[in-house]
Amino acid sequence: MGIGMAGRTNGDGGDGGAPPAKWQGVLGCLVVILVGLALVGGLSSCVASELGRMPGDSMERVWDAPYDRTAAEYGNRAWLVDGTVVRSRFDAVTGFDAGTGKRRWEYAVPGRAEICATSTAAADSVALIGLMEGGKGCATVVAIDLKDGRELWRTGRRPGNADPKYADDVLATGAGLAVLRDEDEEWNTEPERRTRPVLPGDQALRAFDLRTGAPRWKAAVPKGCLPREVAVASRQVLAALSCATEAKLAAFDPADGRVRWTVPLGARRPVAPDSFLSFLSAEPTVLTVQEPGDHGVHAWFAFGPDGRRQGQIDVRSVEAAVADGKLFTASGGVVAYDLASGNEVWSSDRLYANQSVTALHVGGGRVTIFTRERRGLDGLHVYDSATGETVDERTFDRDTDDGNDKITGLYRYKDLYIAARWGNDWNRRPFSAYRTW
Repeated sequence: MGIGMAGRTNGDGGDGGAPPAKWQGVLGCLVVILVGLALVGGLSSCVASELGRMPGDSMERVWDAPYDRTAAEYGNRAWLVDGTVVRSRFDAVTGFDAGTGKRRWEYAVPGRAEICATSTAAADSVALIGLMEGGKGCATVVAIDLKDGRELWRTGRRPGNADPKYADDVLATGAGLAVLRDEDEEWNTEPERRTRPVLPGDQALRAFDLRTGAPRWKAAVPKGCLPREVAVASRQVLAALSCATEAKLAAFDPADGRVRWTVPLGARRPVAPDSFLSFLSAEPTVLTVQEPGDHGVHAWFAFGPDGRRQGQIDVRSVEAAVADGKLFTASGGVVAYDLASGNEVWSSDRLYANQSVTALHVGGGRVTIFTRERRGLDGLHVYDSATGETVDERTFDRDTDDGNDKITGLYRYKDLYIAARWGNDWNRRPFSAYRTW
């Protein structure tokens, strides 16, 4: 019977476990602790994300180039060639390892000369720079190998009387050629004060072998026209022309400089001959056109390889790039336009009012922008170039975003985003490299 009395039911908790009320208290404490941990974790994640320190949602700085001394308003350019990023300023051209930021070479401008013009693109690892003496004229052209900074050759050019900091599109590379545009000071003189120019228009475009500097040809610019800007595509040399009553576009054979075609820029109305013209892209051909006056055209004009006029995109935007048959602009967001028709293809979600675009890069099927908020925090936004679908969004660490509102170029090398900067107001790092983490 003693043994039988020992067998008791567990309904009253007599099996040694805690009473129900105690279990409920323990569970309640656990719930409070877990909720508290979740709140702390969520708050920490939110703060980390806001500060750009959330893994999987952030950007980290990989390397910085040393600070530059104050730059001038002219001579500034950047190129990415293989594994080298190159910075040009008024007194030197410097190459850095794109993976580490280590300086590889420097080309110091000889004597007291200054760089006054550069080729916008580099072909076969060669870029062109123009040199001036005593602040007057861009009278010397130098070809530099961007792999090691060697000077390959140099030649003279007629500089005219234009302000050197506006010497854009006077040098171009491509198709195995270095093409330069000579000028005559009379070209920029008022017609009623103009005397006979020393340099005829058909003597003003000259081509040289890109590697050796051997002279190739002088272009047959149409009579009555002057070349204002020059660019080189893979199969033709292009020049924007200022003719007697309107602006035109011409293409020349890269083998001998013979004119292939000449077309007016305007469709219904001639474009003023004194318009600002600049090549946004040589291939496909996209020309920036800004007419003088309140009612002048401000647009991008696209042309086919045969000179046939394509789309006209009447949008004013600081950042613009061409790729995959589209023109991309970035201001309050990204908008893609079809070059053939000029029609909008897609637009991204608009940025917040306190955000501005500081850099644009297009390539590899992606459109990338850097943005800055008023509070000083930068962001990365990546879109599919075909559809506009958001591919990635990141936040920069507060410790790595300094100076990104002064970006003047954005490049991709492997998994790195490399920002280029220059300015004449204070010292800046010419390059900084970032990657996602």
